Amino acid sequence: MDESDFEGTLVLEQLAEIGRLEDFFDAIDADDVERATSLMKRAGVDAPTIAVVVRKMKASDGEH
Repeated sequence: MDESDFEGTLVLEQLAEIGRLEDFFDAIDADDVERATSLMKRAGVDAPTIAVVVRKMKASDGEH
């Protein structure tokens, strides 16, 4: 998967299924890549998608 194929909604849906969506948003707001990654893994998000999310988090450089 590359960023042009990225569908963030699927990530959010998977996090919502395990009841961790708010925790994920808190991690994003805090720029806590480790926590966001952990939550995505727990939700069953695949590694290529996690990598895209992490790249997007780092690229935002605190801009949401």
